[in-house]
Amino acid sequence: MWAGVFPAVTTKFTADDRLDHAEMERCFGLQMEAGCDGIIVCGSLGEGPMLSPDEKIEVLKTAQKVAGKKPVLLTVNEAGTREAASIARRAAKEGANGLMVVPSPIYHTNAEETVAALRAVAEAGDLPVMIYSNRLAYRVDVTVDQMEELASDKRFVAIKESSDDIRRSTEIINRLGNRYDLFTGVDNLAFEALSVGAIGWVAGLVTAFPRETVAIYQLMKQGRREEALAIYRWFRPLLDLDVSTYLVQNIKLAEVFAINTNDRVRMPRQPLSGERRKAVEKIVKDALAVRPTLPQF
Repeated sequence: MWAGVFPAVTTKFTADDRLDHAEMERCFGLQMEAGCDGIIVCGSLGEGPMLSPDEKIEVLKTAQKVAGKKPVLLTVNEAGTREAASIARRAAKEGANGLMVVPSPIYHTNAEETVAALRAVAEAGDLPVMIYSNRLAYRVDVTVDQMEELASDKRFVAIKESSDDIRRSTEIINRLGNRYDLFTGVDNLAFEALSVGAIGWVAGLVTAFPRETVAIYQLMKQGRREEALAIYRWFRPLLDLDVSTYLVQNIKLAEVFAINTNDRVRMPRQPLSGERRKAVEKIVKDALAVRPTLPQF
């Protein structure tokens, strides 16, 4: 059902901390122009937990305006299942193409609770669901056993695999074949995941470097591994910025230099400063100085 590069887009704010829809339209448009295949809004990179339910729906609508016929997924990452079900219903009412569902980031569910919560959200929204498994960030592992248990419900269509263990991708395919559309969710494991069978990439640094991200995916799809690997090796220092407590600030700072936007974040986050900011600036500027010429694909 889904494949390709799906940016987990950043949410843009005005100087007085309101949603900046005009800037989001511009930035989301760059993703579509580069050939991305969908948009995922209000995730971790999109500062979803810092947005009100109304704001999440507003961001969804802005993405839909830009994406046209390409799918737009709303991330469901509420603390409670009741609230998660509520936003899922609202997303369905507003025409979302699907949901990316995170188990509660506050309460660390056991296996039985994880499956029950995912089912409740899927039933409430009655939309296609991408299961987001990220045991490092959220301390809840949606295991292959749980994926198999959920496989009887056709609403669960995809996995965002972010366990940080590349072996998991092969385990999913060995156990479940092509039952789920398998996406990688770790930027600096993307080449490896695409090499072993992932058909999609929920990407972070794509918001600053959309054409390079799409090029890697398309070249891998065409079997042009060495060309993709050359770009990926250049990209790796940037992709590492995604795997950090400061991924939002890191990537928004990369956007400042790459697509000429701002790095405003919502408190309690604050933009990078001091030595940390200097270090990220150097990574981005060094990469920009040797930005590769992309092949035709």
